[in-house]
Amino acid sequence: MDNLKILPVFLMIIYKAVAASSQHIPTTLEGPFEPVTRRFDPSLRRGSDDLPMDHPRLRKNVTSNFPEQIALALSTPASMWISWVTGDAQIGLNVTPVDPKTVASEVWYGKESGKYTAKRSGISMIYNQLYPFEGLWNYTSGIIHHVKIDGLEPETKYYYKCGDSSIGEMSDEHSFETLPLPSSVRFPSRIAVVGDLGLTSNSTTTIDHLIMNDPSLVLMVGDLAYANQYLTTGGKGASCYSCAFPDAPIRETYQPRWDGWGRFMQPLTSSVPMMVIEGNHEIEPQAAELTFNSYMARFSVPAEESGSDSNFYYSFDAGGIHVVMLGAYVDYNGTGDQYGWLEKELKNVDRSTTPWLVAAWHPPWYNSYSSHYQEFECMRLQMEALLYQHGVDIVFSGHVHAYERMNRVFNYSLDSCGPVYITIGDGGNIEQVDVDHADEPGNCPSPSDNVPEFGSVCHMNFSSGPARGKFCWDRQPEWSAYRESSFGHGILEVVNSTYALWTWHRNQDIYQENSRGDQIYIVRQPESCLAGSKGNGVLLSTTLPPSNAAIYTNPLLDTILLYMVFVVAFSLQTFS
Repeated sequence: MDNLKILPVFLMIIYKAVAASSQHIPTTLEGPFEPVTRRFDPSLRRGSDDLPMDHPRLRKNVTSNFPEQIALALSTPASMWISWVTGDAQIGLNVTPVDPKTVASEVWYGKESGKYTAKRSGISMIYNQLYPFEGLWNYTSGIIHHVKIDGLEPETKYYYKCGDSSIGEMSDEHSFETLPLPSSVRFPSRIAVVGDLGLTSNSTTTIDHLIMNDPSLVLMVGDLAYANQYLTTGGKGASCYSCAFPDAPIRETYQPRWDGWGRFMQPLTSSVPMMVIEGNHEIEPQAAELTFNSYMARFSVPAEESGSDSNFYYSFDAGGIHVVMLGAYVDYNGTGDQYGWLEKELKNVDRSTTPWLVAAWHPPWYNSYSSHYQEFECMRLQMEALLYQHGVDIVFSGHVHAYERMNRVFNYSLDSCGPVYITIGDGGNIEQVDVDHADEPGNCPSPSDNVPEFGSVCHMNFSSGPARGKFCWDRQPEWSAYRESSFGHGILEVVNSTYALWTWHRNQDIYQENSRGDQIYIVRQPESCLAGSKGNGVLLSTTLPPSNAAIYTNPLLDTILLYMVFVVAFSLQTFS
């Protein structure tokens, strides 16, 4: 029995010894870091081809009114949106919209497989994408259904079917797990972040890799299907669009790509809620100056639930994380509705309940690549101070097709209380990965370049610091901590109210065990950065010692820990 008493101590010593030899994961407390650039690997292709519409992951494989393109989205901590499509879309010179009332919108759900104790009904709709110009094809969608199911218990698995039971068209059974309620000690296990996805071979690698990482929530930061980049005119395309269609004032977008994208995403979105925000490729102008029709019709977002009067900006809670999704392609000025909503929204965040505050929108404010350089300076000048004042911890954006993580920054100056800005617009779209940096010789764009598709131009030379008097830096900016030109996605794992692990996964590392391209613990400092904020007085929790950070992410150590528990339990049972 004496040997048995020292067994746990002995095993713990072994465990800590292995932990000490593990690779150290840095924390933001050790920053700001010297800028690092990992050069583009010339053995990789900068892009990949679009998947054809008859690809197995894109083509329709169900009967007309059988539910497809099933997707989840958060509504409130106790409710979930379930969306899907039935019927056949039409594309051609002349299309006839279907009546959305011809197919009902039902969801049956419960906590046991095959036993559905609740039923909810919802709404249905269609949308049109019209181009009344010679030679261009119009589109009318299938029936898009949205149903909100409520009364859900936190951290509970639910099983569901959706469709129309009156015509015998109900989906196969799917399942999802609800997130924790807002709490300073409960968080989603993993949040996946991806942007600028598209439908290419790289897109498939990104989504396959993301699914392998088993997220409980997905943030999609704009530019989803790239329907406006696919071959137009019924898929035939035109090498010179303005030459082939000189009388068309706008470019046609190939809307069936949206249906293909919904099918492509269903293996993920039918079991994991995905929260989206619009990007520039969702604008899709059509006749009568209508825009964003597909985005508005296809996706449910908790706008009304969060006090927003627009699906272009909204917020939601995910356990102890409050997420604010902002629109860059609608009015963001200080006198506008979005700014007024954001000001009220941030003021009401209770950091004792949701200590983490995350924001996301499509185009980055901080970006050292030539592509989209200083493109949304106007938005930054309008909104940055408000986010800084309320202690936003992390900002996710896309738009630039590369990866970049910033040191904590505010107004282009290193600031220990500024957010960590992360560009993750490298999902895998057809436009290829960006490789040129604005600070390298010959790569600084002209101030007349990078004009935003919405809003004004506010390009400016720097007034102070290492780039004073210049439009571009002459070296990697000090606020840019790490940048790399590769496709991929990110995973955010919140450990407690103070520490969160961020990992960027490159597509080329999908088959490598424990692969990561960039990894860091983002550490909040509410005691020094949030004085006087709502709920700040009861924020602090036990923090993760930076020197032992790797213990929490090394699969070998997790295995050893489980083995220790097994050995001790077995020994106690044997000798009792």
